[in-house]
Amino acid sequence: MIMSDAWPSVFRIVVGIYWLYFASQKWQGVGWMQGVIKSTAQSNPIPGLHEFLNGVVVPNWFLFAVGQTIGETLVAVLLILGLATRWAAVLGLLLALNLALTVAFGVNDDGFRWLYYLAVIANAQVIVSGGGRYAVSNAKWMPAFLR
Repeated sequence: MIMSDAWPSVFRIVVGIYWLYFASQKWQGVGWMQGVIKSTAQSNPIPGLHEFLNGVVVPNWFLFAVGQTIGETLVAVLLILGLATRWAAVLGLLLALNLALTVAFGVNDDGFRWLYYLAVIANAQVIVSGGGRYAVSNAKWMPAFLR
């Protein structure tokens, strides 16, 4: 095994674990997200997005919170296994952009804010590098749509 062959797989798994960590925080309930969604919508400085968050997302916070939880869990499982890796990373990129454009503005610590921006970059890298050599999708019996 050459280590350079393993790095795309290792990176993909680490990004999957990142998403699994954040998804697992919501598995016992998403009620705590109501306050986060409301406060980040109020503090969002982006014209148009600010109005969308306050007019659509805040009144329907539960639907959006459950959707975020399902999306994060799906991305985590698919990236860790190496199934539909690029599609999972695209969904991860969209979820990360959502967080970078909303929740990041509710954080007062600029250093912590970069955690959301880093997720965007990490998912973009997985889109570019793919699943790597060590992914379930490389099995010969795997259907093409899961590769």
